[in-house]
Amino acid sequence: MAEDIIESGKPVARLRPAGSLTLKPAQQPAGPFEVAAEAQKPTVRDALVTGLLVIYPAFAAVAAIIAGLFLAGATGV
Repeated sequence: MAEDIIESGKPVARLRPAGSLTLKPAQQPAGPFEVAAEAQKPTVRDALVTGLLVIYPAFAAVAAIIAGLFLAGATGV
């Protein structure tokens, strides 16, 4: 079928009419970011991980800037 579309050169569009029924959604969640049916309270571990995810990139950026300034100053002989 794919060879027929490529060889014919005619665009093939198979669209449903507007009045047709839509497909049913899947019965299982789509991925890991779906909200769980039973919501859990945030724990100290969740707060710690979230804090590290926010603070670590900030510290890394500051360290990269300081290292860049140090290296830029060290090359001016």
